[in-house]
Amino acid sequence: MAQTALKYLVSMGMIFLCLLAGNNLQSWLDISIPGSIIGMLILFGLMASGLLPSTWVKPSASLFIRYMVLLFIPISVGLMVHLDMLMDNIWAILASAIGGTTIVLVVLAFSLDRLLKKGGE
Repeated sequence: MAQTALKYLVSMGMIFLCLLAGNNLQSWLDISIPGSIIGMLILFGLMASGLLPSTWVKPSASLFIRYMVLLFIPISVGLMVHLDMLMDNIWAILASAIGGTTIVLVVLAFSLDRLLKKGGE
């Protein structure tokens, strides 16, 4: 029981330390990339280099993924507060979503076609 609690504490601590480092780095460098993204990149770099074993992060990461739906509730409430602004810009939002999806699909299709033709030779 105590060992399991310690594993969760260590893994959550590692995740939050990377988040804190990312937020601090973002504010020190005054860049527009969110600190949470920088923190995830730091965590990825540590795990990819082998400095941080994935077993140290896995317990809390699994817990976060299991209850990820709950993390979207504040965002949904925030969207409902600004519903009038969203409705005013609905065509721009839909055009960018559909256009972006189309561009990604076309680029992926051409890339996959090219890779498969290269592999068949």
